[in-house]
Amino acid sequence: MTTDISPQQKTNLTRGMSFWSGLLLVGLGIAGLVLPNIATGVVETWISLLLIFAAGAKLSNAFGTREQEGFVWKLLLGILYLATGVMLLIYPRTGILSLTLLLGSFLLTEGVFELFLAFKVRNQPNWTWVLINGILTLVLGAMVWFGWPFNAPWLLGTLVGVSVLFTGVSRTMLSLNMSDSNTNQPDPAASI
Repeated sequence: MTTDISPQQKTNLTRGMSFWSGLLLVGLGIAGLVLPNIATGVVETWISLLLIFAAGAKLSNAFGTREQEGFVWKLLLGILYLATGVMLLIYPRTGILSLTLLLGSFLLTEGVFELFLAFKVRNQPNWTWVLINGILTLVLGAMVWFGWPFNAPWLLGTLVGVSVLFTGVSRTMLSLNMSDSNTNQPDPAASI
């Protein structure tokens, strides 16, 4: 037995998921702003753990395919991931300084992508929220370069918090005005 979902139900589901994920991002962004030092530590630790687990996967893959070409390179990449993750875990201050510069680059790139997205969705109501998000993200990325290294302990958490907050606001605002392309078309079931 199959259940058909009408286009209106699909739109409502998408709108609801977008709305609630936007609100979740707003909450996480506020948490990052209220507790920036903790958020900085969480971001740094999270990245180090991700690298360590990725190293496990890469090393497992390297040894699992050691008869194939590129074994040494796969092995070296796995070791690089592991070494970087462990270094970030052992030396969090150095990791925070490095990650702050990487975050600045990320925010600058994200800001450019958000600006492209804003102009791509400019025919939708509230598209200016995405535009504002792009501009703000670019400004935040530039702030890293002017305040580094003195504000690195709190800057990473604050910038992530602001970026996540505004991304959540922009997504929530867009979800409030999601349009269904099928709402203006007559319902074929109504004519039966």
